[in-house]
Amino acid sequence: MSYRRELISNGNPMEAIVGFSRAVKVGPFISVGGTAPVGSDGKTVGVGDVAAQTRQCIEIIKAALEQAGSGLHDVVRTRVILTNIDDWKTAIDVRKEYFRDVRPVDTIVAIDRFVNPEWLVELEADAIVANWNG
Repeated sequence: MSYRRELISNGNPMEAIVGFSRAVKVGPFISVGGTAPVGSDGKTVGVGDVAAQTRQCIEIIKAALEQAGSGLHDVVRTRVILTNIDDWKTAIDVRKEYFRDVRPVDTIVAIDRFVNPEWLVELEADAIVANWNG
């Protein structure tokens, strides 16, 4: 069986420069890559506030999934990537607001830094569209 590959963009000019998509949908599967807390103006949302940054990341993921014909209800995996592991509870409390009933699997990791030092967190998500008809 062959599935169509659909690239999902949110208009970030770096997509063409770096060669990435906000999300990629292949058949019923959608993968949303590392999502930083960036506003529509290109600036960091919630500088110094991991909760605000986590919320912005999830809202960007939500928009990408909706553009792909899905939504947060189809998420099966999230990854929370932090620069300070001590922020895990704050980030997870925000994540829980969105995924309390969906309950996707989750990974929480810490790294040294992101490309932009204002970013405290990035999120990734994978979804499988439950009502996909091919």
